[in-house]
Amino acid sequence: MPLRKRSYRVSATPRNSLSRAGRTRAWMRLSAPLVLVVGALLLVWTTSRMEIASASPYPVERSTAFDPLLASYDRSGDLVSPLTGPAPLEVPFRSGQTVGDVLALLNLEPPEAQLVVDELAKLADLRRIRPRDRYAAISSPASGLETFVLTLDGRGRAAVARQDGRWEGSWVPFERRTSVERISGRLEESLEQAIRDAGGEASLAYLMADVLQWDLDFTRDLRVGDTFEVLYETVHLDGSYYALGDVVALSYDNMGRRLEAYRHGTGAAPGHYDAEGRPLRKMFLRSPMRYSRVTSRFSGRRFHPVLKRYRPHYGVDYGAPTGTPVRVTAGGVVTSAGWDGGGGRTVKVRHPNGYLTAYLHLSKFAESIRSGRRVSQGDVIGYVGSSGLASGPHLDYRVKQNGRWIDPLSIKSVPADPVPREDMEAFVTARDRMRRSLWEGAPWEATVDEPIGEFTVAAAGTDVSGGS
Repeated sequence: MPLRKRSYRVSATPRNSLSRAGRTRAWMRLSAPLVLVVGALLLVWTTSRMEIASASPYPVERSTAFDPLLASYDRSGDLVSPLTGPAPLEVPFRSGQTVGDVLALLNLEPPEAQLVVDELAKLADLRRIRPRDRYAAISSPASGLETFVLTLDGRGRAAVARQDGRWEGSWVPFERRTSVERISGRLEESLEQAIRDAGGEASLAYLMADVLQWDLDFTRDLRVGDTFEVLYETVHLDGSYYALGDVVALSYDNMGRRLEAYRHGTGAAPGHYDAEGRPLRKMFLRSPMRYSRVTSRFSGRRFHPVLKRYRPHYGVDYGAPTGTPVRVTAGGVVTSAGWDGGGGRTVKVRHPNGYLTAYLHLSKFAESIRSGRRVSQGDVIGYVGSSGLASGPHLDYRVKQNGRWIDPLSIKSVPADPVPREDMEAFVTARDRMRRSLWEGAPWEATVDEPIGEFTVAAAGTDVSGGS
């Protein structure tokens, strides 16, 4: 009996299906290490930024971001519709915003807006509008804008109002008065907190840093236990507190080293001198930023955090938030401002006596900074960033002397000229009065015609009194 052939169907996965599955598994095997590497890099980047933003090991508070407008005003937001009601809201101007821009936001027709601008221009220079200036408006549903008020920071208030179908303006200058206050304190946590505990404004720390910036590095020299006494001005407008003025006198004891500063001289910008009449201003600032922290020092052999190998580090790294202003440490001429390889956005400045300073890894340059521009000590030339080979936002500050890189922290500056011999007797007399006020709490009053910041004390009409 012949055998019957049976056929069997064998189920098999198509070749193209196998190849897709295999490719998927292969891709997963290959991508897993890549994902881990990317995750590790993100972790390193995030950690570095957190370290930069963390508290300084020195007793100085750090800001989480730099916003000069928030330092003086609360941001009220953009005005997008006419303001109504009897009490106008004052809104700060945005950078670059004009009065015409604001009137357009208030839905004022161009011909009418031009009439308002023309009337305001009779009262104030509208080309000098700055973010610290403010505006306000009163309008009604029936007639629209009725009054527009322009408050010029520290100068006065201009207002235009609709009167019988036309616009009429008025100007009221602020009445400015100054008084001199005294505080003393001891560092326990930070300089700002010590000033607040003593009854002063925390921003006084910046004024103190400006006065002592050539002899005391506020990023690394302050220590818990330091003590200070300060005489400083406060400015009042129309009877209300407006702002801090200038430091009149300052005594700071830093680890047993006493630093003294006394304002002396005539004109709008008198200088500060030590107890012997020597000027505090010197050729180089101690630091290119008011507040930051040293994260890496000058070294002939340092492990590079990005390149992962040892190489010389010819500068000092200062950790600070992105956007923090960077100041040129001495007057000179900008030789270059552009991209410089691993240094990223870099500004280089040539100074007298064979010096050159470099500021690396900037996020952007200051306005008008370009090759050939002359800059003065303390001018802002750029802003902290992480351009180039950088693991996080910081400034790499370098100094070259006669073609050779030197440690910026080792520079010994040459001071300017001391108090002239013929003025020394007057300086000593004023210094002794300030000392009694600083150390003994005696009331201090400026003599007639002695300069007080921007102002000069007249025989009458200016309120200058000692504070507690």
